[in-house]
Amino acid sequence: MILTTTNSIEDYKILEYLGVISGTAASMQKNTLTFNMQKYYEGISESIAEVKEQAFAKLNANAEKLNANAIVGINVEIELSNSAIIIVTVTGTAVTIIKK
Repeated sequence: MILTTTNSIEDYKILEYLGVISGTAASMQKNTLTFNMQKYYEGISESIAEVKEQAFAKLNANAEKLNANAIVGINVEIELSNSAIIIVTVTGTAVTIIKK
């Protein structure tokens, strides 16, 4: 599966647009009992990376259900709520491509 934020893929031709798909994941932020701000921000960064990976996995699964072999125009949105919940939503267009 080829993933890209652009609307086309160099050296490939888009044969069919299969639809807009998304993957969303949410999780509680990992809390560490520390007064070290660097460790606090590292914990947030690690949590975001894990949730983002889950959202991309759901995006890929949704693309496979449509028999797509690529996703173009990917957009990633990350939301951090006041209650320490991290929400990542990934959207894109599922397409079928062939090598030119």
